[in-house]
Amino acid sequence: MSRFKDTVDWFFVPYDQLNHDIFPWANLDRENTGLIFIESSKKGNSKKFHKQKLALLLSNMRHFSEEAKSLGHPIIYKSTSLGYRDILDELYQQIGLIKVVTPAERELRFELETLRSAGKIQFLEHDGWLTKRNWFLESVGDKPPFRMDRFYQRVRKETGILMEDGKPVGGKYSFDSENRFPWKGDPETQKELEFEVDEIDNEVMDLVNSKFPKNPGKCDLSKVPTTLEQNIQSLNWALENLPNFGRYEDAMSSKSRYLFHSKLATSINLHRLSPNLVIDSALNTDSPLNSLEGFFRQLIWREYVRHIHEVTDGFRTLEVFDDKQSAPNFLNQNNPLPETFWGVKSGFNCLDTVVDSVMDEGWTHHIPRLMILSNFANLLDINPRELTTWFHEAFIDAYDWVVEPNVLGMGTYSLGDAMMTKPYISGTPYINKMSDYCKSCKFDPKKNCMVSNLYWAFIERHKDSFQGNIRMSMPLRNLAKRSDEKKEQDKLAYEYILYSLSRSEEVVIQS
Repeated sequence: MSRFKDTVDWFFVPYDQLNHDIFPWANLDRENTGLIFIESSKKGNSKKFHKQKLALLLSNMRHFSEEAKSLGHPIIYKSTSLGYRDILDELYQQIGLIKVVTPAERELRFELETLRSAGKIQFLEHDGWLTKRNWFLESVGDKPPFRMDRFYQRVRKETGILMEDGKPVGGKYSFDSENRFPWKGDPETQKELEFEVDEIDNEVMDLVNSKFPKNPGKCDLSKVPTTLEQNIQSLNWALENLPNFGRYEDAMSSKSRYLFHSKLATSINLHRLSPNLVIDSALNTDSPLNSLEGFFRQLIWREYVRHIHEVTDGFRTLEVFDDKQSAPNFLNQNNPLPETFWGVKSGFNCLDTVVDSVMDEGWTHHIPRLMILSNFANLLDINPRELTTWFHEAFIDAYDWVVEPNVLGMGTYSLGDAMMTKPYISGTPYINKMSDYCKSCKFDPKKNCMVSNLYWAFIERHKDSFQGNIRMSMPLRNLAKRSDEKKEQDKLAYEYILYSLSRSEEVVIQS
């Protein structure tokens, strides 16, 4: 490698910067622009990652390195039991200064900081985002409360996306009210994508199964894109679903995990697909405005939470942050995460169906994440850090900058009102309205489903924390009208469910 020292500029390519067009190496002489890739089993063992997540990441990285090699880039590819810092330190002794586009993950930035401060690596600006930091700071600020609408409107104005003469197309910025319909089986959903598995995919699946045999889930790379062509195929499939995406964005179904959603977040978070490419492609379809707006809002939400995570140093600058728990915990929720979240049956069809999806392929769309998984964890007072770690491990599109704000700031109320004006929680009626889960459940949503008991028990336990919160005034008024007998039933249901799940026992109908 020493023969490259004076002639080649070397870039370390983290696992989530797998793009040929948007990073510095896109515009440099390829023969003199070397790319470094590191497969670190230390990183792989740092959490109990889903096998599908490990396989997806490794196969995309291997395919990308082969693509880069075919384009003429010199390649250094390391497989190691060491961390990234140790390998890059060793390489510095051989090839000199190594450039790195600033990593998206705080964890990786933190690991590489000593090398950066020693002048062994150089951080460069990350151009893989749709939005600029000053847009966020000028519209939202660097201190809570953080509110999405101000940032979203700023982005629309700056980019001109879905704008006309300085005003939003359709006369308003949000079409959320048109995007809350349950799905009853019509229109039909598309057949899920199935990708051709190649030699690299098979090698990666064998490696994951042999090196991480006790990790959760299974790996099946026919379900996710790993080559550039497959990632583009995934985008095209998502665009075919886009016309119906908006109307049924909030719907959930046991008949279709996807409905009209897609796994595009996996490709975008690895930067296999740039967010600019994705939104430009969407705007070139003839999808209805409510679908385009809802789709674009999801992309901007991703940018929004990344800004929040960085300006608060992963919430560490906030008063509500608990150093001992390495997470905020506004409601002081400290029950351990039950094995239900790893696939042990709970008895609730909604929860078990969604967990089955996660264990099967490390994915479900964002409404089951919020209104089933996070909802149950909230109502059971599960520790927010434990829940966040589970999401980080179990989901193929989860990285610290996106999973921590989504779970700590929205999925739970552990930040208080720093990101959300109220907790996102629900009882049985919402789940019954927006899904078909209740139809196949042993609990009758109108007679004996205890999710609503959990809801009211949660409000009762935390009512003091919600005093003065206008958005919680109606639930608190309804709680005050609830009889002592019903409140006792709520409390007993909460205690029974928590006890059963803590013992990995199914919840059964109570007489």
